[in-house]
Amino acid sequence: MSKDMKQKALDYHAGINVANQAGKRPGKIAIEITKPCDTQQELTLAYTPGVAEPVRAIVENPDAAYQYTAKGNLVAVVTDGSAVLGLGNTGALAAKPVMEGKGVLFKKFADVDVFDIEVDAASAAEFISTVAGIAPTFGGINLEDIAAPRCFEIEQTLIDQLDIPVFHDDQHGTAIIVAAGLLNALQIQGKKLDTAKIVCLGAGSAGIASMRLLVSLGAHRSNILMLDRKGVIHTDRKGLNPYKWSFASEDTSKNTLLEAMSGADVFIGVSGANLLGEAALMAMAAQPIVFALSNPDPEIDPELAHRLRDDMVMATGRSDHPNQVNNVLGFPFIFRGALDVRARRINEDMMIAAVYALQKLTHEPVPAEVCKAYGVDSMTFGPDYIIPKPFHPRLLEFVASAVARAAVDSGVAQLPYPAHYPTLAESNT
Repeated sequence: MSKDMKQKALDYHAGINVANQAGKRPGKIAIEITKPCDTQQELTLAYTPGVAEPVRAIVENPDAAYQYTAKGNLVAVVTDGSAVLGLGNTGALAAKPVMEGKGVLFKKFADVDVFDIEVDAASAAEFISTVAGIAPTFGGINLEDIAAPRCFEIEQTLIDQLDIPVFHDDQHGTAIIVAAGLLNALQIQGKKLDTAKIVCLGAGSAGIASMRLLVSLGAHRSNILMLDRKGVIHTDRKGLNPYKWSFASEDTSKNTLLEAMSGADVFIGVSGANLLGEAALMAMAAQPIVFALSNPDPEIDPELAHRLRDDMVMATGRSDHPNQVNNVLGFPFIFRGALDVRARRINEDMMIAAVYALQKLTHEPVPAEVCKAYGVDSMTFGPDYIIPKPFHPRLLEFVASAVARAAVDSGVAQLPYPAHYPTLAESNT
């Protein structure tokens, strides 16, 4: 960012030069009162003695908390600050602007309320204990910016302990958007997921989760080469954690990125800036797919990549290039669907449903207001449009309904499919 834009970002968060009085408060989120409290009687109902009645109801039936409190529409966005954006281990307090930003997106796109929770925790066990202890407040837990490999242990332990959805967006949110975009890119390039040779540069939370989801969708592990800072992850490597080991290759003849990229159909980068060299890109098979997702600087400059390969479909993590892999396409709507059927968890069936919903929406007509927001006359499915735009007004309709349906069908929902959601017949039109 330029010096001017950096200052504008600071002013925005500080509430300087904003249009409305409420916006002058520091930060990006606030709490609003949802019931009138303007008279003595309303105050009596809101607090003592009236508040005792829902307390008694919840003691008698804990599920009554969903009827009488905000729990059912409230998500905790929780971090330990150990892997904040591309800034690394900033600590919990410095992570707060990002967690507030996540709250903005939840509310803006899916009307989900958020408390951001920043936890100083010396260990994974301490973090887990803290989150489990505050879980009764919430209808769901969104884990954010937690470093690998501890993020895997934290998420799975909390899933096992709690009866509300726990979702690490850096893992599964990224994986869902990557998978949806890749299925569309493969279609454009005339390739199939079950035969595609895939190289994944980056073996952290996003990389491992993305490869796991692609395997569930039909990719073959034997066709996937994963690399970390030391090169190709293979079975002769010592000291691999179990998450990397699950993608260790038995083909030890390939160690470098250049060797891995020879004949590859797909490159997925979730690593760092400028790590994909020209020679490695040129070594890929015809009609390649390149997802260079390091942000703000991709693994290879998009303009350079397109000059080198005019047969390529490319996605990045940036909003100023086509095909932005943006998690806001997923998590608000995934939680919306999960909350609306009171799902006990967000399972793989629900994630796959979100993938196919996003893939399908990309083939639908793009409204004029979306095109206008991006300064173009039209958008249609093709090499420069393989993923919906974040402001597409039908994301809620497509993704939330698909996730809710999958929750009901897979048996993790505690409520029926909502009557105001599209019917199955409507969702297939």
